[in-house]
Amino acid sequence: MSSRPLPAIELRVPTDEDALAWHRVFDDPEVMEFHGGRAAELSVYEELTARQRRHDAEHGFCFWTILDEHGEVVGFTGAQPWPHENFGPVGEIEIGWRLARSAWGRGYATAAARTTLQRVRAAGVERVVAMVNSRNERSLAVVRRLGMELAETFTTPVSQQIGYCFRLELADGLSRP
Repeated sequence: MSSRPLPAIELRVPTDEDALAWHRVFDDPEVMEFHGGRAAELSVYEELTARQRRHDAEHGFCFWTILDEHGEVVGFTGAQPWPHENFGPVGEIEIGWRLARSAWGRGYATAAARTTLQRVRAAGVERVVAMVNSRNERSLAVVRRLGMELAETFTTPVSQQIGYCFRLELADGLSRP
């Protein structure tokens, strides 16, 4: 495991303009390999960023836009209630991240995920999950760096992919704001 310092990042509630930035940085088959294989239409990102603004206002967390040390959009990270009712950790808060390929391997996902954990803890969330495709080595490395524990293995209903559900307790022995 590398002991190099993590990069400086900023997380912000997504703006209208971030819909276009997300569309641009995720328009890459490698980035989307575990998310359907191709970027969604711009309108999907427009709806998603609007939903994130509402979610942040209501709950204190969302999928935030990740800005690198130069202020450039390199992806998103954050937390949401698990969106599916037919499989997975129904009723739990899922953390996640998606980065532009140019940002891979530089520590952005780990830095962003750690900041996400701080923010959701501050919002009163006591436990989070991360759902990771079993072939997604980059995300598996991030959940290990976060200290998350494997809770279960599952098969996604539509794609029939094998995935893992990791859990992390946030409330144990931690002070509240």
